Amino acid sequence: MAEEKKSVDEQIDDATQATASENVEGNETRGAEADATVDQNTPETNQIADLEAKLAAMEDKFLRSQAEIANMHTRFKKEQETMLKYEGTKLAKAVIPAVDNLERALAVPAEGEAAEKLKTGVEMVLKTVNQALESNDIKAVGEVGETFDPTCHQAIQSVPADEQHPADTVVNVLQKGYMLKDRVLRPAMVSVAQ
Repeated sequence: MAEEKKSVDEQIDDATQATASENVEGNETRGAEADATVDQNTPETNQIADLEAKLAAMEDKFLRSQAEIANMHTRFKKEQETMLKYEGTKLAKAVIPAVDNLERALAVPAEGEAAEKLKTGVEMVLKTVNQALESNDIKAVGEVGETFDPTCHQAIQSVPADEQHPADTVVNVLQKGYMLKDRVLRPAMVSVAQ
């Protein structure tokens, strides 16, 4: 019996050892399989991460490009509006000296019938040119009695203030100024009361 018992105990020990060695072998096999799986997924995982990074970078570039295009469109639109708003600047600057000359011609007294007719013709030309300027939002600035405004008046001389001309008012206009909408084309040359 002792031998039987011994052999049963030995058998249990042998079975326990066999089970333990199977578990160890199974764990090693599963570990090797897991390592193989991790080894197989590592390149794929790296590739996926690289592709995701590239996608994020491309999305960022795309969004920046879209924003830049929108900014360019807005800037172009503003520039175009400004050009249209002030499109008559060059022509106005070319015509204003002619208006000055016509006004000087009218300031000369006319003697005789021929001179009067000529003066009438000059008045008509000046009226037409002034209407053309006004229709293009170009207006004359600089009137006697106006308050001096350094943005549209250029003080050439100062005159002592009196009852008729309080301080900081225009006493005399030496040359008219002109504005196109809100932009000064030429400041008025004036005498100012001080």
